[in-house]
Amino acid sequence: MQVLPDTQSEKDHRDIVIDRVGVRELSYPATYAGSDGVLQSTIAKYEMTVELPAHLKGTHMSRFVESLHQFSEPLRGASLGRLTADLAGRLHAERAHVSCEFKIFREKQAPVSGMRSLMDYELGIEYRYSADGENQLFLSVQIPVATLCPCSKAISERGAHNQRGVVTISVEATDDLGFEELIELAERSASCELYAGLKRTDEKAVTERAYDQPVFVEDLARNVAAGLKDHAMVNWYRVEAENFESIHHHNAYAMIEA
Repeated sequence: MQVLPDTQSEKDHRDIVIDRVGVRELSYPATYAGSDGVLQSTIAKYEMTVELPAHLKGTHMSRFVESLHQFSEPLRGASLGRLTADLAGRLHAERAHVSCEFKIFREKQAPVSGMRSLMDYELGIEYRYSADGENQLFLSVQIPVATLCPCSKAISERGAHNQRGVVTISVEATDDLGFEELIELAERSASCELYAGLKRTDEKAVTERAYDQPVFVEDLARNVAAGLKDHAMVNWYRVEAENFESIHHHNAYAMIEA
């Protein structure tokens, strides 16, 4: 069999390290296990990179796909850490980075009728591997919520304007912090959580709940941050709150990072 040249392993003489080289926008089937242990299927979009030493011309792109194809664990911080370490080993790299984004569904029960429906959430996991043991795990989640304006309630004789919004939580975690905990924190921090399915009795209940718990976008961001700032498993966090304003032709936004 003819031996093909390995061009990627040739020497490079520019003496420049490439911090990250690899593949992006790689979609692959995946599974996710919630806090209840139930598996659900999803599709994850990956970015996979390694550090390339100054003396090497290129990396071996096929090994990224090879590593992912042999990865069969449910998505979580620890499993992505093992995938990242495997990638570093295959490519003899001192540093490797794998991140993925995917959607999950959670079953929710309406507050009065008990109607069950599914809510979807966008999740992200990022793992940074280093041969010296300085590894880092980052988690992110987007949570749709409802807010009611305290100012509108205070100045109006009838009603108050309310709107849907989204909370984006990003954390550096020391362990596998549960996404469910982050989702529930954001939903508690808003005027009201959202549901895919509601009967009339539920609509009355959630409307009145939001009216009784008005929050500015500033309140929403601070409420979430208060639940993260002293968390034992959180080294760093960023909270972004965005309201899709119902009476303004713009969105309201607040961000806290610590």
